[in-house]
Amino acid sequence: MAFEDDLDAMLTRAFEQASSLYQGRGFQRRVGFGRRPALINVDLANAWTRPGNPFTCEKVDDEIIPGVQALLAACRRNGHPVVHVTTCYQVTDEAQAATDMGLWHHKIPIEVVDQSKPELWAIDSRIEPVAGEQVLIKKRASAFHGTYLAGFLRANNVDTILVTGVTASACVRTTLCDGLAEGFRTIAVKECIGDRVPGAVAWNLFDIDAKFADVEPLERCIAYLDEVGAKARAAA
Repeated sequence: MAFEDDLDAMLTRAFEQASSLYQGRGFQRRVGFGRRPALINVDLANAWTRPGNPFTCEKVDDEIIPGVQALLAACRRNGHPVVHVTTCYQVTDEAQAATDMGLWHHKIPIEVVDQSKPELWAIDSRIEPVAGEQVLIKKRASAFHGTYLAGFLRANNVDTILVTGVTASACVRTTLCDGLAEGFRTIAVKECIGDRVPGAVAWNLFDIDAKFADVEPLERCIAYLDEVGAKARAAA
């Protein structure tokens, strides 16, 4: 705990200095909220949210899950699209030419998330999808890479994505980067993004906010979802 507190204090000081530098050079601009949002929950599946797995992340139970539950409630009462993203592989034998793991298994143990073990890659039951919500399986870090996500969002006239999940340093980050590249307004929900090692969330959210997305607090995101929903009902 003392180490993490010291690290947080050091990062806070570093971010203050870096913000001055960035702002002086025109970084940390705002992409802003749009007119039609969707919620993208990245890898909030059992292998990442439950203890005892190589991919298990920190602060899931007390921060991320409650926050995502609140976001889901806001999306469901307002009719906003929701996409639950998970990761698994059909062929986890790296010696087989037909493996869908690519080269990623040379860096991390993705072979443990075998498609034949749905108990690992199923979405956490505490944020279980309901009828009408997409469950998307990806093979790489980004939820956009090689998937139908961009097409699905455009077909629903979405212009803004609120992204939650794990990890800040990999799958969440690349999803936000690709989301911006695909032309969507990108919002990272601050309290609903996690990782495995101290400092990873703080550093990545700072850097993401400077370059690729707006990092917004949970309360503001929920208010936005309700505001857009109210406007849509008034216009109907």
